[in-house]
Amino acid sequence: MKRFFYLFIIFLSACSNNRYISRTAEKEVLNTNALKTAHVGISIYDAGTGQYIYDHQGDKYFVPASNTKIPTCYVAMKYLGDSLDGLKYSRTGEGYLLQATGDPTLLHSDYKNQPVYSFLESIMTADSVRWLTSNWSENALGSGWSWNDYDEPYMAERSPLPAYGNTVRVSMPGESLSVAPAFLKDSFTLSNGTRSSVKRELAENKFTVVSGREKLRAAEIPYVTRGYHTSLDILNNMLKRKVAMRAVTNEKMPVYNVIHSQPADSMLRPMMHRSDNFFAEQSLLMVSDRLLGVMSDYRVIDTLLKSALKDLPQPPRWVDGSGLSRYNLFSPRDFVTILDRMRNDFGMERIKGIFATGGQGTISSYYKQDSGYFYAKTGTLSGVVALSGFMYTQKGKQLIFSVIVNNHQASATEVRRAVEKFLQEVRRRY
Repeated sequence: MKRFFYLFIIFLSACSNNRYISRTAEKEVLNTNALKTAHVGISIYDAGTGQYIYDHQGDKYFVPASNTKIPTCYVAMKYLGDSLDGLKYSRTGEGYLLQATGDPTLLHSDYKNQPVYSFLESIMTADSVRWLTSNWSENALGSGWSWNDYDEPYMAERSPLPAYGNTVRVSMPGESLSVAPAFLKDSFTLSNGTRSSVKRELAENKFTVVSGREKLRAAEIPYVTRGYHTSLDILNNMLKRKVAMRAVTNEKMPVYNVIHSQPADSMLRPMMHRSDNFFAEQSLLMVSDRLLGVMSDYRVIDTLLKSALKDLPQPPRWVDGSGLSRYNLFSPRDFVTILDRMRNDFGMERIKGIFATGGQGTISSYYKQDSGYFYAKTGTLSGVVALSGFMYTQKGKQLIFSVIVNNHQASATEVRRAVEKFLQEVRRRY
């Protein structure tokens, strides 16, 4: 009898978690054609009462895709400060010692003001400029990334000293080929075909531009970074130094000064709005350099999961900054916890300046009528759709939610529309 009573209390408690969500709405979202054969996790938390108002498999692990950018964004907000460290430098009797920080904004087309490049121009006459490479301890591509996406613009390589977003921009509006950075122009060959395209060899900077029936207007493709080396080649070519800057491995950075590059949120906003994988990867590497003095995903993630994120409900498997890897595993409750911590630590006004609202960024076609009441981050891989963020209900409540769908066979649009309908019903009723 006691055992029956105990099980009954557990049952009532489980039901009470979902007492604010109508059974009709629940059945509609879980039984819709887009979701009924998928694995679905949903957690919705009332930030005012500190209670979960709905939880369906919220403690289970899912591949989160670009929702992985949420913990990356949180630790970047926590540790990178208001302005990004763009460059470390120390003056010596011979010249300058420099060290990169992983800052992705150098010569990036999003940023007209370039303090780091201006500093490099100012020391052009120095007899010696050496870049100390001892703080780079990472691979160009992340663990679990899909290797055959190597020449897709969303999978730019990681590096200690990014330049031009670690991509080359190519266009051929007429007969001549335009390439930026110009240093890589000699790496391109032209051929004719039926369809215009740009391809790169797997492990080297050899590019082929196929000129088809329609001229190539614009394309972007990652280049091979080789740690510091390709960026140094680009910078030496641009600065036209008599004595080239060079990389050295056997020296340590002494006491140094810092050149700040851009406001931190000017990087985090596009990272979250357009789901910029490159900014996310470099953000995590910058946190690693700030905390550990070395750029290493494995080491900084291990450190963060033992410190700032040590008490997540389900200890995640976290392997990269962007979510490109399917090795990442988080629960919906993990994301709710991180978002709640972000809200408490930094406030909603700053969050609203970083996260996209309805009709913006990667949710530009969704939640338009909820603009200003809904702030979220999407996640998409083949068979994966995720959405986590903040919602203000029509009754004035603030909710934090995470919805992750894995192994669906529908189109991503169908899944997003089903989730949208469900969350809009929650916003209307609660």
